[in-house]
Amino acid sequence: MSEELNLPRYKCHKEVRAARIRGIIINEGTGGASLCFKDYPNIEVDHLFMTKHNPSSGGYYVVYDDGYTSWSPAKAFEDGYTLIEEAA
Repeated sequence: MSEELNLPRYKCHKEVRAARIRGIIINEGTGGASLCFKDYPNIEVDHLFMTKHNPSSGGYYVVYDDGYTSWSPAKAFEDGYTLIEEAA
């Protein structure tokens, strides 16, 4: 058994804001990018975000309560989070 499998287990209980990325437009000049979504405006991210997270289409752009932004592969995100339906 590998050492990773001996680490403690955790269950996610955070509430986040997120949207599935439909496309990424790279800004060759800055190394940043524009993340494109189906029903939401594009979001600009900088070179540091791109280098750190290496996002790809189909994954999720995630914003935590403290403002930290990240990227998550679709399967990992969908296995860990359930959409909260907003009341009309």
